[in-house]
Amino acid sequence: MFQNLSERLEAVYKKLKGRGKLKESDVDEALREIRVALIEADVSLPVIKDFLAQVREKSIGQEILKSLTPGHQMVKIVNDELEGLLGDEVSPIRFSDQPPTVIMMVGLQGSGKTTTVGKLARLWKKEGKNVLLVPADVYRPAAIEQLNTLGRDLEIDVFDAGDEKDPVAICTQAVQQAKKELRYAVILDTAGRQQIDEALMDEVRRIKEKVEPHEVLFVADSMMGQQAADIAKSFQDAVGIDGVVLTKMDGDARGGAALSIKNVTGKPIKYIGTGEKLDALEPFHPDRIVSRILGMGDVMSLIDKAEQAYDLEQREELGRKVKKNAFDLEDFRDQLLQFRKMGSMQELLGMIPGAGKMLKGVQIDDNAFVRVEAIINSMTPHERAHHNLINGSRKRRIANGSGTNVNEVNKLLKQFAQMKKMMKKMSSGKMGRFNPGSMLGGRGLNPFGR
Repeated sequence: MFQNLSERLEAVYKKLKGRGKLKESDVDEALREIRVALIEADVSLPVIKDFLAQVREKSIGQEILKSLTPGHQMVKIVNDELEGLLGDEVSPIRFSDQPPTVIMMVGLQGSGKTTTVGKLARLWKKEGKNVLLVPADVYRPAAIEQLNTLGRDLEIDVFDAGDEKDPVAICTQAVQQAKKELRYAVILDTAGRQQIDEALMDEVRRIKEKVEPHEVLFVADSMMGQQAADIAKSFQDAVGIDGVVLTKMDGDARGGAALSIKNVTGKPIKYIGTGEKLDALEPFHPDRIVSRILGMGDVMSLIDKAEQAYDLEQREELGRKVKKNAFDLEDFRDQLLQFRKMGSMQELLGMIPGAGKMLKGVQIDDNAFVRVEAIINSMTPHERAHHNLINGSRKRRIANGSGTNVNEVNKLLKQFAQMKKMMKKMSSGKMGRFNPGSMLGGRGLNPFGR
């Protein structure tokens, strides 16, 4: 996420921090480099102009230039202004005191709107909210079928419009039904187009006037850069939106959409899509995103993901087993399954401070974990509990059953034995210097590839 911008800014910051004192010319030189970085990130030019003016005004004050660490002070100013571009604070959905809360999703075709509807519904269902999904895209049968499929997979109700073909009537009837059924929320999946046209805007306006949604969310493809901000502005001017959901953020190396959209529309980013899976949707935290941009990781988001993947009882039971050194291969497999629920290794490592820089250019193989699970699943319960009993013939049987080879089985057992030693030291308080790489092996099952 924002890899290109992150690398550019890191180079600028390194220069600034290396200077004992800053002159006005140093500030201007840094701002020129930041300008290039933002242009390459595809940030809107008016946004860049305002951003640099704000940074310059705050950076050339006497209290900054004469401070003991002027370079660090300027870096902080840039960081604060970046947060300002992204919206300063979290902007949650405003749920109505009198349900149902009506959420209207708008955007162009291909932006990920229907999938985002499913992601929101899944998120709210986990929070105990009773949701009704409404397929209002009558022009694209695949969109209706997609939403019905999502509803079945998530076990969430989808409104049945029958033979009705008028999107306004469909949304009106759905909201009325939701009121009768005491639904907590209704999500209207309106039609998109390949490009903005008056017919699209007129239809969205009529739906909004009729059902009076509590929130209108514009769904934008972050890979479109500043163009996404321009399209959001068109929707804001023609219809009025309350917030933005940025999709495909996991593949956005530039960041132009995220850094432009709040300034251009005046509306906050509320959620970001970080992958194709239905659990890959996060509330948007500007400070955490800036932290990722600067290569400082995002520990809070990592903790949030861990808390979602592990309940309190699981964490306590794991702690007891580690303390007693009773952690076995079955526990190890269960922890891998929970870990994989948190997301891809690439995404998780990006949240660890310094990991992105340390592992730059390293290939990360999530399939390595699948092979580890296959090996452990091919063991008997007795073998999982007593890994030292696994001899040559057992290893051959396990390798054949898991579709791997004896060498991979050996590496897993070796890595697990190292982990057991490490856990024993941790539980006894004798933990010295620990190299995480030792648990990953050199090759073979190493999730980082070669």
